[in-house]
Amino acid sequence: MQRILMSLFWRLLLVVGLVPSAAFAICDVDYVAQPGDNLFSIAEAHYGDRNRWTLIYYRNQGELAGPSTVPGRTLYIPCPPDAVEADATPLRKPTAEMNLLTGGNYAPFTDPNLPGQGMITELVNAALELAPSPVPYAITWEDDWSKHLFPLLDDKEFDMGFPWIKPDCEADPSNERCANFHFSDPLVEVPVMLFVRAGGGMVYAEDADVVGKTICRPKGFYTFDLDRADRRWLSEDKITLVQPDTPRDCMRMVVNGQVDAAAVNLFVGAEAVVAEGLRGQVEPLEKPISETGLHVVISKTHWRGTSHLYRVNAGLRKLRESGRFDEIMSRHLELFWATLQ
Repeated sequence: MQRILMSLFWRLLLVVGLVPSAAFAICDVDYVAQPGDNLFSIAEAHYGDRNRWTLIYYRNQGELAGPSTVPGRTLYIPCPPDAVEADATPLRKPTAEMNLLTGGNYAPFTDPNLPGQGMITELVNAALELAPSPVPYAITWEDDWSKHLFPLLDDKEFDMGFPWIKPDCEADPSNERCANFHFSDPLVEVPVMLFVRAGGGMVYAEDADVVGKTICRPKGFYTFDLDRADRRWLSEDKITLVQPDTPRDCMRMVVNGQVDAAAVNLFVGAEAVVAEGLRGQVEPLEKPISETGLHVVISKTHWRGTSHLYRVNAGLRKLRESGRFDEIMSRHLELFWATLQ
């Protein structure tokens, strides 16, 4: 009944043209998407802040393909979370029989200085605590990510590592990640967006819109989504790829007109835009070009690889079923956007 009443109240506000402030969110309601809606506009209307669209996205991810919405589709609008303490981790020890490797400077996913040490760290902690036949585990931080897969995880100096993107292993089984590592189920799916100059006229409704464009993606970032079997932007020279050192370099190139768009995941892109002082000058288009999962990985030659990944996957399923997964995600998304204000 509460949702029905709030939904009716929301429709009344639409009629009279009122928009809620950030302090007065219309949430914990079901909303039926109208023609012309997207998650940016819905977040602006319900939260007073278009940046909070990811709260809606992750609570309705099974029904959506990025921020674009389908008229008539019912979406649940969650409330921005209050501050919540991270889950207790009694199984996590300074030294243990299962050792995990991660690194910092990867907001909102992993960093020892983030609440809960980041969204992904907290999800991994919670999953391992809920896993069947749980075992004590330790987490080590190494900020030089280039060392993680090779040699540290490949040589089994650590048991598992996170968070890592899984290439299209069916299309390219020879990829070094596919050939050497097993992957868990996705911890989260992250939308990869085209960040463009505001008012520059760049659109992306279908892949044909990108043909002939110059796209920026930083050096060392994966490119398999730009050249998947149904796309072939690179192998067939459909785009010009520019690869500077950092995401910030890409955003500067976008605003200076040196490239048409930067193709990076939403969080990396948003942080780079704010860090460069380009809010309002560079913005993501509504439709993502792809989604990539972040996973736990383990060497294919690890003698306990199957049992360790089983624990992670089973714990993740329990975490989702309990509703705690959504709570952790919402809190970290809210924290991330708040730091960018």
